[in-house]
Amino acid sequence: MRRVHVFVLLAVAGGLGVAAAPAAADEGGFNQPGNILIADQFNNRVIEINRDHQIVWSFGNGSNVAGPHSIVGVNDAERVGDLTLLAGTGAPPEPSPTEPACKNPPGCPDNRVILVDENGQIVWQYGQAGVTGSGENQLNTPVFAAALSDHRVLITDQGNSRVIEVNRAGKILWQYGTTEVPGSGTNQLNNPNSAELLPNGRILIADENNNRVIEVNRNYEIKWQYGDPNNTSIIKGAAFASRLPNGNTLITDTGNSRVLEVTPGKKVVWSYVTNTRPKSLLEPLPTRAVRLENGDTLISDQFNEQVIEVNHATRAKIVFSQGMIGVAGTGFNQLNAPYDAKQIGDYTGLTPPSGFGDEQD
Repeated sequence: MRRVHVFVLLAVAGGLGVAAAPAAADEGGFNQPGNILIADQFNNRVIEINRDHQIVWSFGNGSNVAGPHSIVGVNDAERVGDLTLLAGTGAPPEPSPTEPACKNPPGCPDNRVILVDENGQIVWQYGQAGVTGSGENQLNTPVFAAALSDHRVLITDQGNSRVIEVNRAGKILWQYGTTEVPGSGTNQLNNPNSAELLPNGRILIADENNNRVIEVNRNYEIKWQYGDPNNTSIIKGAAFASRLPNGNTLITDTGNSRVLEVTPGKKVVWSYVTNTRPKSLLEPLPTRAVRLENGDTLISDQFNEQVIEVNHATRAKIVFSQGMIGVAGTGFNQLNAPYDAKQIGDYTGLTPPSGFGDEQD
C-alpha cells in the first residue's frame, strides 16, 4: 500500500498551516515521483536526484555554520507536499576521515528542524541555530523529524534522550524519554535515532544505544520490543525502524551492517547485509532503510558513500545506486556519508498523516 503525504505545511502567523492542494512538479524535475531525496550529511546538504543521477534540487550551501541557507550535518529529509522537512543535527569535530566537515574543536551545532520551500526559504523552524539546549524552542542533536496531521511534527531529539511532538506554535504536546537522562528504564531512551507515529496511535522508536526498537503508547508503556540493551547479537545499534503495511517492522541494524524485516512474533523474514559487497568497508554503518512500493528496499549505506536500492526477491541485486562506493565527494554522482534517503511519492512503511492518539490502549 502506498502511503503519501498529500498535505502541504505552510508558514501562517509564525507557525504551520495546511493547504489542501497537492504539490505540482516544475519543468526542471523538482518533486517528480521516483526522484530520491538524500540527506548528504557530511556535505551539509540535502539533494533531490533523478534516476540519471542528476541533482534537480538542493538545500544547503555547505557551510558549517547554521543559518538561513545552510544545514549542518543533516540526518533526515522528508518531502511534505512541495516543501521539505529537514533535521539539522550538527557535526562533531572532523567527523569524516576523508573530508572533514567541521574543524571547530567543540563541534559545529545546528540543532534545528526546519521546513523549506522550493526556493530554499525557511518557512517554519523549531530550535535555534547553533544553540544546544533542552528548554523552550531548544534541541540537542535532532536526528529525525516526521510531519503529522494537524500541523504537528514528531522530533527525535537525540542528545536530550527524548522524542517530542510539537505543534505549529512550538509547544511540546507529548514526550517520551526523560530529558537529559539516558537509560533503559521506564520512560527512558538512550540515543534514540528515529520515531514514527503508527496508525494505532502508538510511536515506534529506534532506541539506538539500547540496541532495541520499541513501540510505546501515550501512557509510556512499551507494547512491543525487538532487541535487548544487553544483547548486541539481536541488534547492535538500532538506527531506524518503520512499520510496513504487512505488519512487519523494517529495522536498520547499523552495528551489524544489515537491514532486517521482523514479524510481530520477532521472526526475521528478510535481511540484507551491506558489508559483503565488493569494495565495502568492514563497518559501513548503514543508517536508514525504507521499503518501496515495488517491494525493493532503499538503503542509506552511510560510510560506503552510497544510497542503494536492493531488489527484494534476489536480495543480492542492486538495481540502482547513487554515489560511488568508498569515494566521498561533491561531484557528479558523489555523496559524503549519506544518512537518509526517501523516494518522492513513495512513502511505503512511513507514517501517513493521521490523528495522533486516535486509538489508545
